[in-house]
Amino acid sequence: MEKYSAYRDPGTGVQPFLPLVPPPSDLLAKLSVPLALLVGVVRTALVLVLLLVYLILVRGVSIIFIPIPIVHRFVTRFFTALIARLALLCLGLFWISVDNVTRKRGRAAKDVESWKPRAGDIIVSNWVSWVEILWLAFRYGSIPYSYCQLRKALPSPETQALASEAISHTPGRRTGTGSANISATSRAVIARVPIVGFCQVSLLCTPPFGITKNRGSYKSLDDIRKHAAHPLVVFPECTTSNGRALLRFADVFQQTIPVRGYNVFVMCVRYDPPTRFAATLAHTIPTALNPLSHMFSVAASLAPQAVSIRLLAPSESPSSQLFLASEVLTGSNETDPLAETCAALIAQIGKMKRTGMGWEDKVSFHRLFSLKRR
Repeated sequence: MEKYSAYRDPGTGVQPFLPLVPPPSDLLAKLSVPLALLVGVVRTALVLVLLLVYLILVRGVSIIFIPIPIVHRFVTRFFTALIARLALLCLGLFWISVDNVTRKRGRAAKDVESWKPRAGDIIVSNWVSWVEILWLAFRYGSIPYSYCQLRKALPSPETQALASEAISHTPGRRTGTGSANISATSRAVIARVPIVGFCQVSLLCTPPFGITKNRGSYKSLDDIRKHAAHPLVVFPECTTSNGRALLRFADVFQQTIPVRGYNVFVMCVRYDPPTRFAATLAHTIPTALNPLSHMFSVAASLAPQAVSIRLLAPSESPSSQLFLASEVLTGSNETDPLAETCAALIAQIGKMKRTGMGWEDKVSFHRLFSLKRR
């Protein structure tokens, strides 16, 4: 879609926000539509039932165990993990490939350490869909608040309307051939916006989130971490991409490395591209009844979905006292060394390209995408 070519990253040629579309349907795919709709209705109904059970058991019945913190944590952890895994099964994710990887070559697989995050530790991941949230809830029992949904304090409307003075540039790879040689509509360079804090939002929201003026509702990541009863999961991209490349990480940590006082775990999630019988799991653009409509398209898939998750060995994470920042960081002027280090590690273990586009660009793209669809 060259009408969105202004949002092609000039360094990699990737359009990280554009929704992925399946190949054109053939006769067999068209004949299977009634069956897909029936399967989608049944699976979606089962997921909604599981959601109701979650609200009853975890947000309702488990309250009686609050006076006994150990029991309360166990009960909520058990039911959260159980219901999250059942939801993934209902959506067709029967098997999720999880690999413990290392950056160093020549090490035997048996030498790769397993993850054991504790309360207050931080898991850093790229963000493509709500599916990895369910998997993280299943694997580590984290409740939605653990995902530190971010709110951004945008500049005032007078502050260049999400951009500075219109500085024209020509995105694309400039190879002189193919679509990369098409002149794209120039657009203003989007100014980076600082992260002012964290606050809880509904999982029915899809980032970038709305803006709130009540700064009293914000909490720092350190405050949340110190009072957490489980590991925290942070998505420094601050919004979802289509999974084809890594977005620019926001300065969410403001932390030097090696990290002290808690452990940092780095992971990367990858999804297969959509097919004629399986919708994409990537969820980059909000949809009607978000995210229920996207969940229905996933539930209506007749082919099994494939998810690949890679977990970096803890000894090679930024919290390891043996970690050498010089092996990852290319300069010394990073405002958030931990965020930059995690971005480089995720790109390396996931074999992903890094783009210079961030959540601010996603806001602009979303507005254009909505106008084009009207």
